[in-house]
Amino acid sequence: MVSKDQGIGGAILAVCVIVAVGFVLLVGIPKQLFGWDPATVRLDAVLILVSIAFIAILAIGAWIGWTMATTPPPKPIEEITTEIEEKKEEPKVEEPAKTEEAPATDDKAAKKKK
Repeated sequence: MVSKDQGIGGAILAVCVIVAVGFVLLVGIPKQLFGWDPATVRLDAVLILVSIAFIAILAIGAWIGWTMATTPPPKPIEEITTEIEEKKEEPKVEEPAKTEEAPATDDKAAKKKK
C-alpha cells in the first residue's frame, strides 16, 4: 500500500516526465507531429516555458515576503541572555518529601466490611 505522500510524489513525477517529453517533442519535431512551422512553435514553446519559470520565481519571492511580513520578530538577544542568567542565579529549593503514613491494616479491613 502506498502512503498519501508517496502517491502525490508519484503523480508529480509522472506529470513532470509527461510535460518534459511533450516539450522536447514540441520543440524538436513540430512539423512531423502537427505540420506546424518549427520556428514559430519553438519560439512560442520557449516563451511559454520562460514565462512559467519567471512567474514561479516571483511566486516563491512573494511567499517568502509574506512569511517575513507576517512572522513576529524574535526576542532581542539581551532579553534572552538576561532570562538565562536569572535562571542560573535562582537557588534551587528542594521541597521536603511528603510522606503519607499508610493506615493500619485493621482500618483497611474495617473499611472493606462497610
